[in-house]
Formats: sequence, C-alpha cells, structure tokens
Amino acid sequence: MKKIFLAVLLAAQVVGAAAQTDTKPYEDKINKIEAEYEQLVATYKEIAKKQTLTDADKEKVKEIEARAEVLGKQEFETSMEIIEKFKATKFPAKYVANVMYDVEYEKLAEILDPSTGYYNEPEMKQAKDHFNSLSKRRPGLMFKDLAMLDMNDKAVKLSDYAGKGNYVFVDFWASWCGPCRQEMPNVVEAYKKYHAKGLEIIGVSFDNKKAAWTASVEKLGMTWPQMSDLKGWQSAASEAYSIRSIPSNVLLDPSGKIVANDLRGEDLQKVLAEIYK
Repeated sequence: MKKIFLAVLLAAQVVGAAAQTDTKPYEDKINKIEAEYEQLVATYKEIAKKQTLTDADKEKVKEIEARAEVLGKQEFETSMEIIEKFKATKFPAKYVANVMYDVEYEKLAEILDPSTGYYNEPEMKQAKDHFNSLSKRRPGLMFKDLAMLDMNDKAVKLSDYAGKGNYVFVDFWASWCGPCRQEMPNVVEAYKKYHAKGLEIIGVSFDNKKAAWTASVEKLGMTWPQMSDLKGWQSAASEAYSIRSIPSNVLLDPSGKIVANDLRGEDLQKVLAEIYK
C-alpha cells in the first residue's frame, strides 16, 4: 500500500514539474517582449526631452512606434496562446490583462469562463471589472438615453440623434484626458470623411469645468454636437454605460442599437469604411 501511495505521489510531482517546465518558454517570451518595450519607452522619453527634434529624431520616433506595434501584437498573440493552452491552470491569470481590451465582448466572456483554472485568481479582478462594465454597452443592446446641456446651455438628448436613421458614434471623453486628446484627430478625420454620408458624432464630456470643456472642443476641431452635465466621473453617462475609463465610445446603428464599442485608431476607420463603402 505504501509503495502504491509513493508511486502516485512521485507521478504527481513529475506531472507538476513538467507543467511548470512547459510554461517557462511562454513566460520567457513575454518577459523579453516587455523588456524590449520598456527600452523603447525609455528611448522615446529621451527624445521627447529635446526642445527641437531633428529629422533623425523624427525618423527614430517612427521606428519606435512601428516596433512598439509589432511588440504589442506579439504580446497579444502569445498571451492568447497561454490562455488557450493552459486554461485548466492558474498560469494565464497574469496575462489576461494583456488581451482584455483588444477582444470582442463574446471572446472576453469565453476567456472569463468560471470553469477555467485561473478564474478565481486575484489577478483576474481587473478583467472581471472590465467585463462587467462592458455588459452595459455591449453590441446588441439598445442605446440608453442621456439628457444634458450643450455648450450653449441648451437642453439636448442623445435620442435627438440616436435611432433616427443614421449611424451615431457616441464619444465619451474629457478635456483633461490625455489619451482622449491623442485620439481626437482620428475622430475628427472620421467625421470629415463620413458626416456627409450620414455619420453623426455626439461628444459626451466628463469635464466638470465648462471653460476647459468648451476651449478644448474648439482647439481640437470637434465640430459635432456636444453635451455634458459637468459632473466629472459622476456624470449620468458613467452609470448609464458603465464608463470606468476614457476615452470610450459606442457606435449605434440607424435603429439605435449598439453595434460596436471602444473603437479607436485604425479600428474605427476600418469599421466606418465598411459601413460607408
């Protein structure tokens, strides 16, 4: 009996050691990607300190951005492979954060399957919170109305535009939000391309100071309708659409149904190009 018990124990230890060995190449690959990315960031910061950028500096910035994009794709693909291959273990828990903002709602629901071995790990809280926030703005839901004031203190509702026969891009942003300001030229480009074809954009600001809000609208070239209740994170939009970070957005179809959310950069341009082809 003792021999049988010892054999079973040794077998379990061997299996455990093998599983640990299997994860190491993936962990090493992610660590290597992150180390290179950190080096890119350090180089970028050094260039950004300069008062004037030379042509060589500008070229270097382009190289950094291109390489960072490649590394981001590699990290995403490796993290997804880890999640799929080791779903019965705790190992993927620390890598779910690498993909949670870049997958559709349905895929995130699959990743957050309670039957996985990593579901109850502490590292999963951020992904679970993000998933819960998406549940109020996931594709397939009808829009929830918002009633606020525009920049001229005139009462305006989202329903003045949504469900009226055009696609409506509802953009949640704030003047104090750096990433929002960085993304805005992309939104401006989309509006210039597709407004004449029917696209409406409604800006919903999370500002709490009217002067900062209106000044940024003008400076950033946002020529579409705006609304805000000037309550910052206490905005009615935060509860209605479970907005926990900005920039964020929802794209509504002509009937007012959500068809996409959190579209940025090339993703926004691709979706709109497909709609208005």
